Order: sequence, then C-alpha cells, then structure tokens
Amino acid sequence: QVQLVESGGGFVQAGGSLRLSCAVSGTIGSIESLGWYRQPPGQQRELVASISSGGNTDYAEFVKGRFTISRDNAKNKMYLQMNSLKPEDTAVYYCNAAVGRFGWTDYNNWGRGTQVTVSS
Repeated sequence: QVQLVESGGGFVQAGGSLRLSCAVSGTIGSIESLGWYRQPPGQQRELVASISSGGNTDYAEFVKGRFTISRDNAKNKMYLQMNSLKPEDTAVYYCNAAVGRFGWTDYNNWGRGTQVTVSS
C-alpha cells in the first residue's frame, strides 16, 4: 500500500505563491507516477500536473507556465510550486499515486487533500 499526506495549503492573495508538499510512504517501489489533482468548489476533480518515475512532467493547460511539479526521491516527497495564483485556483488539492499491481495500474491512491484559497 501507498500512503500520501499533503501539506502546504493556505490562504493567499491573487498573484501570490504557495508550495504544496506530498509525503509518500509504503511500497514506494511500485509507484509508476505521481500527480496533483484539484477539486474546486462544486466542480469535479481535475488533473493539475503529473510526474513519472523517470521525471517526465505533464501539466494541464490552465497551469502551464505558473505551476511546477517536482519530486525528491531521496526524501520520498513530491512538490507543487504554484506561482501567479488566481482566484480560480481555489480548490482542495490532492496528491495521487499510480501504483503498478501485477500487470495493471491502480490509480485510486489519494491523500486527504489540502485547501488552497486565493483571494482577489
């Protein structure tokens, strides 16, 4: 099993920055990729960014150029640096792990989330 714990959320004014962290524990060797998702109020959860075990990154269009995903394998942590924040970035941000399980990938591994609120 994989355990994920987010931290670093908070309240920030538009244009500001926050850095989210995700602490990863458990069967880390089985993780194929890590990602950040978010769920704005009243909306569905959506992918923000992902990073593969090889370090390849992918971003949603609405965060390209503003957010940066990274991972520190030595510390078993993943980060999301968020700059130039906008009110529409307000959401609960979740850490996700895609875990390889004997020939298939289990995407249903989530942290509890951390709230990010951006004021205008």
